[in-house]
Amino acid sequence: MTTHRSPIRLVAVLAAGTAAALVMAGCSTGGSSSGSSGSKPVDGGDLTYAVANDPISLNPSGVGAGNDTLAITRQLVDSLLWQDPSDGSLKPWLATKYSANADATAFTFDLRKGVTFSDGTPFDATAVKDTFDDIAEAGASSTASSSFVGYEQTKVVDDDTVEVDFSSPNAAFPNATSSVALGIVAPKTTETPFDGRADGKDVVGTGPFTLQSYTKNTSTVLVKRKDYDWGPAARGTSGAAHLSKVTFQVVPEASVRTGSLQSGQLDAISSVQPSDVDSLKTQYDLVTRANPGQVFGLTFNQERPIVQDLAVRKAIAQAVDAKTVRDTALDDLFAVGTSALGSTTPGYTDTSSTNEYDPDAAKSALDDAGWKTGADGIRSKGGKELQLKLIWITNFGPNQTSLELIQQELKKVGVGLTLESGTVPQYLDNLTSGDWDLSWDNSSRADGDVLRAKFSSGAQSIGADDRTLDALFSKELAQSDPKERDATFAEIQQRIAAQVDFVPVHELTSIIAPAKDVHGIAFGADTRLDQLTGAWKDAA
Repeated sequence: MTTHRSPIRLVAVLAAGTAAALVMAGCSTGGSSSGSSGSKPVDGGDLTYAVANDPISLNPSGVGAGNDTLAITRQLVDSLLWQDPSDGSLKPWLATKYSANADATAFTFDLRKGVTFSDGTPFDATAVKDTFDDIAEAGASSTASSSFVGYEQTKVVDDDTVEVDFSSPNAAFPNATSSVALGIVAPKTTETPFDGRADGKDVVGTGPFTLQSYTKNTSTVLVKRKDYDWGPAARGTSGAAHLSKVTFQVVPEASVRTGSLQSGQLDAISSVQPSDVDSLKTQYDLVTRANPGQVFGLTFNQERPIVQDLAVRKAIAQAVDAKTVRDTALDDLFAVGTSALGSTTPGYTDTSSTNEYDPDAAKSALDDAGWKTGADGIRSKGGKELQLKLIWITNFGPNQTSLELIQQELKKVGVGLTLESGTVPQYLDNLTSGDWDLSWDNSSRADGDVLRAKFSSGAQSIGADDRTLDALFSKELAQSDPKERDATFAEIQQRIAAQVDFVPVHELTSIIAPAKDVHGIAFGADTRLDQLTGAWKDAA
């Protein structure tokens, strides 16, 4: 593999707090929702839902704080297609159907009639074109930029039909249109400068809620849109929301979120920590779902000289005992990472045999590569210490324990590791600076194409130019047949493992704890909070 010396590009791959990958007593799983009550839903009521992070940006395609941002913006915007959590299939939403040409370079969407934006503007083909053009023009400033590689145009066929054209195959695009980042916004939004939409005042969507207020680091308040009547039929909650108001309260401390739920100050909390699961599951009907996409693990910045060396990356992979990390920082509710992709992701394949835990082999490899152990136990070569910097986010409690254990494991083989933590904004600043050797991250998406945003040379943050891997990404983008794509995704995961671009450590599953009188909270296929149209509270 050769090394590409271009500047590192920002890819917002953020870790989001969650827990519990297996079915537990008192927990619902899969696409199921909170509350097992057979009572008829009640209209009205206010829901206060605690999140760990400020959303940073309410622009759906902007760079925000990960899952907490998407939980909020999902309530404001709808998407062309809806991905069914039960099987990953794509279903109608703002588009009643879609078709692709033979080489997956053109996609035609027939649009639903009678839909309006919250400011009364009709939803039509021009709004879709303006939204997609806007994302493409924003480039690296948008979280959706990887979905628009090779984008040529969105053509308005008529008011109710659009054709999206690419210069090269992009079979992942239909799936991408189900994401929040590709949610359709009104002309008022696209007429506002992209970087001026963070406060949400000019973000106008067709979603079931509208923005009442946003107070940074405090709360985002949404109110019901009474005329909403076009949610995906397959979801079973196509009409207006039952709740009158939803307040997303920023509560960074997990213990405070848990205590506030138990005291009745909150109606639901996200980012439940593993240490709280046992106590909460005896009191509440927890909502859990395993996260598809990239697992938690170590990403190498191959712009940095030391980790350009495959021998060093492989030694690091062999020195990390993922099972011990999982067992120490978490528990067996979390699955040990066995690939760059989580086991619930379409196209997943087990690559764990490529870099099995073997600290003795790691030491030997570093010896052979000329790294000699110093008096302090840290190796050096040519006057340069094998001392690396790892950046990570503080928004998931077990992260620190996991990384401190990895730090200890690496020191045993002579690799020094400095841990630099930070909030989401600090992490993003660190990421864009390029002043790091490893990052600790994950990314949820129910499509193996999630790996392309990081590991392809055209839209990545790891600084490696791997033409073999690029060819595989091009191959999957040209494959419309799911079985063919899955086979290619297996090759992609095997290549990432062989080149040690990433060290998988543990999978992620999300947990929401709703109060006993709250029902209908559900996850989408990407294991992020779905729209709250089906959520309701018992009458007071």
